[in-house]
Amino acid sequence: MLRRRIIPLLLAALVASGLTAVFTPSATAVGSAAAGVCDTAPDWRQGVWYTTGNVVRYNGGYYIAEHDNPGYSPTISTWYWDPYNCSGDGGGGNPDPSGFVVSEAQFNQMFPSRNGFYTYSGLKAALSSYPGFANTGSDTVKKREAAAFLANVSHETGGLVHIVEQNTANYPHYCDWGRPYGCPAGQAAYYGRGPIQLSWNFNYKAAGDALGLNLLNNPWLVERDAAVAWKTALWYWNTQTGPGTMTAHNAIVNDRGFGETIRAINGSLECNGGNPGQVQSRVNKFRQFTQILGTSTGSNLYC
Repeated sequence: MLRRRIIPLLLAALVASGLTAVFTPSATAVGSAAAGVCDTAPDWRQGVWYTTGNVVRYNGGYYIAEHDNPGYSPTISTWYWDPYNCSGDGGGGNPDPSGFVVSEAQFNQMFPSRNGFYTYSGLKAALSSYPGFANTGSDTVKKREAAAFLANVSHETGGLVHIVEQNTANYPHYCDWGRPYGCPAGQAAYYGRGPIQLSWNFNYKAAGDALGLNLLNNPWLVERDAAVAWKTALWYWNTQTGPGTMTAHNAIVNDRGFGETIRAINGSLECNGGNPGQVQSRVNKFRQFTQILGTSTGSNLYC
């Protein structure tokens, strides 16, 4: 059996040659999930890109992606996939979205003036889309990731006040007609929406494809459905590197620091001295939220 110590490059070479080892699920499976997560898990498909935390069905069992991969078989190696226990009692950390590391009272404390659109129940409903979020590693890391995500969200939306981008003059700029699918909802339809202000037609297309929603044709769904809005934010956090070199999720769970989450979200404008005031604002909020959750910030706070 190939184990985690085998480096990804070697595994990729083995995939190319067809010489891959196979394992079978055991009682010591690392992952664990509530039945609801597994009920919505898709069947594994070859060639589909999977990101850390994705759960799939395969040969009657469930597997969680331990590292990003381009559709490798769930039985290739525990570097990429681990068996996932859907009974909810496997001891794999925080398996049930209803056991989210942020309580509703803490959420309200973080966002005392939030817009009523951004509900706690909407956030919890979105968690099953990315079960690895705030559910990977130690309790310290889980709470740190939740604090990091919510700190950036707070900065992007003025404390969960703004649902849509405030500068309407920018609205027509977010259509790239060079894409084969164009902008079917209209030139000015792809403005920033939601907790991380999803914008551009190609981002609506990618997020919608990942979430099983037709956001390219109906981008307004992000500003009308709280769960969808939160799902798009989690999509970006867990799958997109933006101007950085890693996803915000990987930055926290791999101990690369809060600064790398800033880089993934708005690094081209804020990092490397671009706008230290904005960076400091994010860091201040992160420190506040980690205190509320009773965890530590870790190192590398700045970018």
